[in-house]
Amino acid sequence: MKNTFETISGIHSVEEALRAGRREFYALYAGRPLPDGIADAAREKNIPVHQKSADELGRLARTDQHQQIAAKVTPFLPDSLFSLIKQNGTQTSSPLYVIIDSVEDPRNLGALIRTSVCAGVTGVIVPKDRCAPLSPSVSRASAGAMEHCRICRVTNLVSTMKELKKSNTWITGLDRKGHLSVYDADMTGACAIVVGGEHTGIRRLVAQNCDHLCHIPQFGGVNSLNASVAGAIAIYEAVRQRSREKR
Repeated sequence: MKNTFETISGIHSVEEALRAGRREFYALYAGRPLPDGIADAAREKNIPVHQKSADELGRLARTDQHQQIAAKVTPFLPDSLFSLIKQNGTQTSSPLYVIIDSVEDPRNLGALIRTSVCAGVTGVIVPKDRCAPLSPSVSRASAGAMEHCRICRVTNLVSTMKELKKSNTWITGLDRKGHLSVYDADMTGACAIVVGGEHTGIRRLVAQNCDHLCHIPQFGGVNSLNASVAGAIAIYEAVRQRSREKR
């Protein structure tokens, strides 16, 4: 039986979860006076606050990086692919999705989610396997941005990509062997950017189902970029192109 709660920690994760209003809060745990915004929200929502030592908080949060605050909350609930596509179809004819393949480091996944939220990405799509789970660690790594992000977890990325193509979404995969520079790819219309894992990149079948593969030009002695950095470059190149189109 799955847990009906989990413990998030860190000031930003807790604060953004309160602001987003997507989780139910059972309790707050603090090792110091709560920041005003969190204290006010706790009073407004009648959330009990319990004082804990740093060691107790570490055991609750399963990390020492808790910033002396944690919260017992309901698990993060992803969107369904159907609701993501349907809602976006009514809001914009040019959605921008980020598809994440095989990113297993929670810090990289959190960074990609944070970049996606900052860039106004329509939705983030992650596989149920071969990807870091949408855990408290990812929320903390995203500095709470995960709490605001529309994220869809899917069983099969290739099937999902085919479903996106039915709504005229073009899919651009990041691959250092891609024939096209990311700066030359057209990402002005309905578009999905596929970001591969830290060690393996995009899997073969996923790459084969992209409309084109793009590389990020590199000029130094290192032959690859961190997954979250590569994703951020591509996402903001899409933002730049789309902003130019609106002028």
